[in-house]
Amino acid sequence: MLKKILFIYVFGIVCATAQNNTSYWQQHVDYTMNVDMNVENFQYQGTQEVIYTNNSPDTLHQVFYHLYFNAFQPGSEMDIRSLNLPDPDPRVGTRISRLSPEEIGYLKVSSLTQNGKPISSRVAGTVLEVVLGTPIAPGEKATFAMSFNGQVPVQIRRSGRNNKEGVALSVTQWYPKMAEYDFEGWHTSPYIAREFHGVWGNYDVTINIDKKYVLGGTGYLQNPQEIGHGYETEGKEVKRAKKGKTLSWHFKAPNVHDFAWAADPEYLHDTVKVPNGPTLHFLYKNNAEIIDNWKDLQPKSVELMNYFSEKIGKYPYDQYSIIQGGDGGMEYAMCTLITGERNFGSLVGVTAHEMAHSWFQQILATNESKHEWMDEGFTSYISTLAMNEVMKQNNPNSLRGVYKGYYQLAISGIEQPQATQADRYSHNAAYGASAYSKGAVFLSQLGYVIGEDNLAKTIKRYFDEWKFKHPTPNDFKRVAEKVSGIQLDWYLTDWTQTTNTIDYGIKEVVDNKNTTKIILERIGLMPMPIDIYVEYTDSTIESFYIPLQMMRGEKENPIPSMKRTVLPDWPWTNPNYSLDLSKPKSEIKSIGIDITNTMADVNPSNNGYSK
Repeated sequence: MLKKILFIYVFGIVCATAQNNTSYWQQHVDYTMNVDMNVENFQYQGTQEVIYTNNSPDTLHQVFYHLYFNAFQPGSEMDIRSLNLPDPDPRVGTRISRLSPEEIGYLKVSSLTQNGKPISSRVAGTVLEVVLGTPIAPGEKATFAMSFNGQVPVQIRRSGRNNKEGVALSVTQWYPKMAEYDFEGWHTSPYIAREFHGVWGNYDVTINIDKKYVLGGTGYLQNPQEIGHGYETEGKEVKRAKKGKTLSWHFKAPNVHDFAWAADPEYLHDTVKVPNGPTLHFLYKNNAEIIDNWKDLQPKSVELMNYFSEKIGKYPYDQYSIIQGGDGGMEYAMCTLITGERNFGSLVGVTAHEMAHSWFQQILATNESKHEWMDEGFTSYISTLAMNEVMKQNNPNSLRGVYKGYYQLAISGIEQPQATQADRYSHNAAYGASAYSKGAVFLSQLGYVIGEDNLAKTIKRYFDEWKFKHPTPNDFKRVAEKVSGIQLDWYLTDWTQTTNTIDYGIKEVVDNKNTTKIILERIGLMPMPIDIYVEYTDSTIESFYIPLQMMRGEKENPIPSMKRTVLPDWPWTNPNYSLDLSKPKSEIKSIGIDITNTMADVNPSNNGYSK
């Protein structure tokens, strides 16, 4: 009897503590940094103060910093991973393994204190492991002060010096960055190749650099009259220091989770004000071959900013910078770095994609290491639609390309579930197609499941409820459920946590004298609701809608002008489903499953019937 009572007691404790009754919370940081950049050897010295606020319900005994530049050294985890992938990123390849000491990147912390007292730390590749002198209790703040020095590597991936277009400094992932701690614990993934996760906070950054250099990046410039270079307020006199070889660029960035910048002595700097929106800054090389494209990019960027603000939510900052630099295109807080020697369509396209990231990741800050498809996929979806409108492509199926990318992945034999951690993909190609194409199809196909109007409402409500936070896949799913009234756990599970595919077919069309029986079959493992369209010989068309039983609801008629009949639910366990038409087979011209092609059926060849 005593053992039974003890079991019940222990079981009750486990059940009680296993439930997550903690409301949403997130940590907060306030950075103050002062950095001296040597443009001759690309090394820099800096000081950093971080005021860390522990908003968690946990007492912290350690903290971690990311030291991203340490990845650009022979023998690093990024180097070894690239050398062992069957299809490494060609921008990386074997390049890290061949860097000389003068070409590598590094980030070294020379001193670190907590509340004025030295604390111990250990470098493990791209992560600094710190043992706290005094634990940080829930609700408490701690001040960390450090001195650090670094070297900007040659341009290999995202960050670096002297990229292929001659941009001197693309400085991203460049400072000791506090790792995120959330409801899942610490996020201390080494920097190997992929994306990032950061703590929301405020940045106060001063960069001291050769006065010939023009600089742009995250934040609002605090001393434009001292700087000039097109940053000064119109009509105000520039009071730049005449003595000395350097200028101090002082930026403040409120409520962001990263800080990036770029600099070059040949940058041209243009600004354009978006009506009722931010000021756009354009920094690009003084290269006659690209100037016209960069000038023409500016009104298109205004249109893109307006499109995203309308479709997702209003851009919340007062500036956004589009900067030539880096090795392709990469998003950062309040700015992007893109290569600029492109044809005009490509230049607008990369700008559209990176600007859209200002919403999906820079404002809706998912953990990209774990849910990379939520930022890359959602961005690919909305930027594709934006390009179709802004560039007047008039493509009725502008998302066809992302579906094609997904279909190729589904039959490739190398697909892994989207829930795979970003660095754990066995092939770069599998990561790219899963994050970008399959991620975009997730949104587009959701419109098929819940209706396009509900999808549009879901995106806006998602922004309103989760901006400046760290949403998870379940958070997005719950918003879609609340908007649509449809249960979607099955959709999120099958699409993101498995490699199950969708394949439905018209198995048989049977003539029963004055009626016709249509027998459908589910061939793939992933279930879906089904839209059937029937065209008769008199040219009339009607639709039949078969909800999936697990949805516990149904979408509105996607074509209100067309007659639609809602049929009984299809339980996912049933491989076949039959429906009866009140007309003979002789009067049926064609039958089609999902003629809109928004359901990602991997084998459309069996989706139709015609006489």
